Amino acid sequence: QVQLVESGGGLVQAGGFLRLSCAASGRTFNSYPTGWFRQAPGKEREFVAAINWSGGGTYYADSVKGRFTISRDNAKNTVYLQMNSLKPEDTAVYYCATSLRYGSKTETDFRSWGQGTQVTVSS
Repeated sequence: QVQLVESGGGLVQAGGFLRLSCAASGRTFNSYPTGWFRQAPGKEREFVAAINWSGGGTYYADSVKGRFTISRDNAKNTVYLQMNSLKPEDTAVYYCATSLRYGSKTETDFRSWGQGTQVTVSS
């Protein structure tokens, strides 16, 4: 079973950047697409970005397209989310999870959720 641990969150000013990491344990991690979701206070968890097992395919939510970049290093069992030009509305707890269906943005298609990392963007 895959276990995921997110890190890299923090407090940053608007316009700044952060890089989140999602470190996995489990030999099958590299076989799955992996995605990032986020949940702001009082809101439902929403899709952010996902990457296929090889790293050769990615897709994003419209709200982050052009600002965020997802990547992976299978040798390190880690998926990254580079977040640039951050906005206050990006403030949320960010989660990573594995997917059984590449292309999905639906939370129920994702498994093995990490505990999340807090990102706070001040105006």
